[in-house]
Amino acid sequence: MNNSIKMIIALTSIALASGAVLSGVSNWAAPHIEANRIAETEAAIYLVHNNAKSYKKIETDLGEVYKVYDEKSVPAGYSIVAEGNGFQGKIRLMIGTDTALAKITAIEILEQVETPGLGSLITEDEFRNQFKNLSALPSVNWVKGKAPEKPNEIEAITGATISSKSVCKIINDVLEKARIEKQSNKL
Repeated sequence: MNNSIKMIIALTSIALASGAVLSGVSNWAAPHIEANRIAETEAAIYLVHNNAKSYKKIETDLGEVYKVYDEKSVPAGYSIVAEGNGFQGKIRLMIGTDTALAKITAIEILEQVETPGLGSLITEDEFRNQFKNLSALPSVNWVKGKAPEKPNEIEAITGATISSKSVCKIINDVLEKARIEKQSNKL
C-alpha cells in the first residue's frame, strides 16, 4: 500500500471519529441549551414588567408573546421576544410594553454577538435603562452625540451606532406587527 492511500485512510478515520464525537456532544448539549434559553426567557418576562405576577403565552404569528398580569390578575401589558440583525449577528431581546403597545416598560437583551466593548454595550444598564417608560409612538428613534429631547428618543452608543440603531429597528418592527395583531383581536 503506498503512502497516499495510507494517508487518505488515516485522515478519513480521524474525520469520521471527530464527526461522531462532535455529533454526540451536540446531541447531549442541545436539550440543556434549550432549557437554559427557556429559563432565561421566563426570567426576562418579569424583568421587563416589575409589577408582573403571572403571564400567559399567546399564540400568534409574531412568535413568543406573553400577556402579563399584575397581583390582581389585571392585564399589565405584554412581554414580546423579538430578534433582528445587529452589526455582527442576530440580536434577540425581550420588550415589555403597556397594554396599548404605546409605551415600553423595559427591555432585556437575551442574546447578542456584537463587538465586545462596543456593540456589546447594548447589554449594559446605561443603554437599556433609556428604554424604561419610553414612548413607542409613533416609533422609537435614536439620536447621536446629544441628549434625547423627545419622549420616544434614546441616545445611541458612541462607536456602536449600528448596534443601537438595530435595537431600535427590532423594537419598531415587532411593535408595528403587534399593533396590527391587536387591531385584529389576536393579542
